[in-house]
Amino acid sequence: MTTAIDVQVRGSGIVGKALALALGRIGVTVALQAEPRRADAPEDVRAYALNAASVRLLASLKVWDALAPGDATPVYDMRVRGDDGASALEFSAWQQRVGELAWIVDAAAVERELDSALRFAPHVSVGTALQPAALTAICEGRASAGRAELGVAFDEHPYGQRAIAARLTASAPHAGTALQWFRSPDVLALLPIDKPRGGASYALVWSLPDARARALLDADDAGFVAELMAATGGAAGELALASRRAAWPLSVGQARSWCGPGWVLLGDAAHVIHPLAGQGLNLGLADVAALVDVIAAREPWRRLGDERLLRRYVRQRAAPTWAMQRTTDALWRLFSHDADAFKGLRNQGIGAVNRITPLKRWLTAQALNS
Repeated sequence: MTTAIDVQVRGSGIVGKALALALGRIGVTVALQAEPRRADAPEDVRAYALNAASVRLLASLKVWDALAPGDATPVYDMRVRGDDGASALEFSAWQQRVGELAWIVDAAAVERELDSALRFAPHVSVGTALQPAALTAICEGRASAGRAELGVAFDEHPYGQRAIAARLTASAPHAGTALQWFRSPDVLALLPIDKPRGGASYALVWSLPDARARALLDADDAGFVAELMAATGGAAGELALASRRAAWPLSVGQARSWCGPGWVLLGDAAHVIHPLAGQGLNLGLADVAALVDVIAAREPWRRLGDERLLRRYVRQRAAPTWAMQRTTDALWRLFSHDADAFKGLRNQGIGAVNRITPLKRWLTAQALNS
């Protein structure tokens, strides 16, 4: 069947928009289905930790360099603390021999620059209607309607937890340092970001059991900050809320099939992981890079929707995605137990890893290049 559009992209989050731009750059005609943003949409408080591979992809799309000062903040050091407050695991860009460990980016800013780039992409059209295409790329997220329409099962295990996100200001400068606490049964991360107050702001990601998360969401600002200060022990100075609080349920899951004749899944439509390692969006952008490479290298006679072609993408992405899912799931299980024996073992483990420099370098390398 001959169609005017090569690829229909369903889902207009960061992964979908990046895919549309990347395909357009290699001459593929793309229709991006995008729902218009509601005028009453709440403030987007999400922030993402991007690794070097994700930054390279956004740079190739002319998006990275368009971000305004404060939209992206480099992480030079990371400090992870255990249950006892004394055990610590420290990573540094200097030890890893890289410029930075990661970049913390404002989600709304990245989407804004992607939208701007799309307006100047000659091979990409943006609209609300679906169009016939040789290939449909589904990037709609974990609750994908397109995946459901295809009848593709999604095996998902809820953690019984929610992640709370917010923006904070601090009395002390962040100095490019990310702070994380693994305390049964919650995981708390303060990610340095120069919005809203340059050099003294953080993006909060706090994963907690559902009941505890609901209680914190229902608390007033003063009560929430008091709980936050107790959890961080003042390690980041005096903290204050600078935004609303948002939350979403956490799970690990994967679609049973990632491709078929004329369709392919990317990002959270294909797989979801716990945010404790900050690798969810990195996995999705790695999906984009892999699919675009596969399409760019295809034989001239092979159709875009050929399942054998799409399986090449799945083979590239299956192993690293499975490894990251298993790693984050194992970490969550290790730190979700509150028995004293588990606390002692994991605190000792944190200290032991911190003393083994080659192991720390290997762990950091995996995160940088996932």
